[in-house]
Amino acid sequence: MNRRRAYEILWNTLAEKYAWPGGYPLYGIVADGEALCSTCGGMPEVRDADEDDPSDAQWRLIAVEVNWEDADLFCAHCNGRIESAYAED
Repeated sequence: MNRRRAYEILWNTLAEKYAWPGGYPLYGIVADGEALCSTCGGMPEVRDADEDDPSDAQWRLIAVEVNWEDADLFCAHCNGRIESAYAED
């Protein structure tokens, strides 16, 4: 599998917002280590990030994770709270 295809799989997974099965809330991790909500993960800057362009590299999606229990996880772009699976009020 080439890198671009692997990246598309990550991006498409994040676009779903919730994991299946289970319905757990997803968030993305970009190359600079910051968290992005699924909405901001769909921005052109993220979709079109080029790892070979140093001005773009920080937007490259490197992982999609479930937010299990972090009630204080916020999106680095919009500052919106990222829903957690088990730490909700």
